[in-house]
Amino acid sequence: MTTATGLPAPGQAGASTAAPVITGIGVIAPTGLSTEAHWSAVLAGRSAIGRISRFDPTPYPVRLAGQVPGFAAKEQVPSRLIRQTDHWTHMGLAAAEAAIQDAEANPAELPEYELAVVTSSSSGGTEFGQHEMENLYQHNPEWVGAYQSIAWFYAATTGQVSIRHGLRGPCGVICCEQAGGLDAVGQARRLIRTGSRLVVTGGTDASLCPYGLTAQLSAGKLSTVQDPARAYAPFDEHAAGYLPGEGGAMLIVESAESAAARGAGQGYGRVLGYAAGFDPAPGSERPPALRRTIAEALADAGVEPSAVDVVFADALGVPAADLAEAEALAQVFGPRGVPVTAPKTLTGRLYGGGAPLDVATALLALRDQVIPHTTGTAAPAPGIEIDLVLGEPRHQELTTALVLARGHGGFTAALVLGRAD
Repeated sequence: MTTATGLPAPGQAGASTAAPVITGIGVIAPTGLSTEAHWSAVLAGRSAIGRISRFDPTPYPVRLAGQVPGFAAKEQVPSRLIRQTDHWTHMGLAAAEAAIQDAEANPAELPEYELAVVTSSSSGGTEFGQHEMENLYQHNPEWVGAYQSIAWFYAATTGQVSIRHGLRGPCGVICCEQAGGLDAVGQARRLIRTGSRLVVTGGTDASLCPYGLTAQLSAGKLSTVQDPARAYAPFDEHAAGYLPGEGGAMLIVESAESAAARGAGQGYGRVLGYAAGFDPAPGSERPPALRRTIAEALADAGVEPSAVDVVFADALGVPAADLAEAEALAQVFGPRGVPVTAPKTLTGRLYGGGAPLDVATALLALRDQVIPHTTGTAAPAPGIEIDLVLGEPRHQELTTALVLARGHGGFTAALVLGRAD
């Protein structure tokens, strides 16, 4: 029996029942242009937050962000694609290439219709679209290029990765802002369960342009603090919002059987559980979805709260949202019941690329048995009853990690990762 997509249904021949494994990571982030460079910066607490240099931010109240340093698209992306796609897609293509190489996978040697792509996207090709709009209002419609029709599109990165590597299985894009990266990994797991053997997933984002920043300002949650060391300080009594960033990570998710068959080993870790929720409308008497989403992800993984060794928090940096997250964690794990970290303070929130980068960081933490610390935050604010790792990394045995993400508008997701062995 097959599903409507023509793939084996769960429990049928060709479908995988074991937890998928993540065998490859590709990072293009403010903290580094490789996985190990990023990880080194995280453990050192080396912040990539600085004054925006992609354009003059002087007229804007937000002038700090996490920018990817030294990324040269012409060195990593075919020249014809550079002029056809946005900076966001350039980074996605580079990260996907790095992840595939890291997994030591050769798509040409695998059945093309069993290879899939699912990415997360928040803003799409914002900078490309801005330049085309400038051509329109400064000149006339003839100045608008034909590639505007595809470069801005949320699925552009998915499509270009699929084409470049010959991945002709199910392809899609998840548009749930910061939560979308976890949703993309959750969708990758669904595809593995229905017959795909390898899925390129994750995401990048790049909205550091006047048009993109103006759109972000409308949410009213960006920090206007001008001190890079204190502008993004989640869970702190002086928390004043978050900073934006660009970049992200791509991951290779494989069925355990397929990874073993091609000699890929155990990879970085296993995808044990996933759940998603949506917050009620403002003013509702119903509680936020995060606590329920965490509980459902743990149940899906078959993991008790006491078995979770570390939580990678969403850490919005907005006092009310921080308190709501802390309360959800205290309800599930007990007050200060589990170590919590938020290394995204080094990069800013990367929207569609943020959660995939957190997943990559969590996998590296499981690999090296160390919890990275949170910078920017001096101490948890009164009422924040969490064991926030501050000051320096904390070395301890780690077998299970929980990654959380919330997106603008109410999107909520939780992902449970297990150590490779």
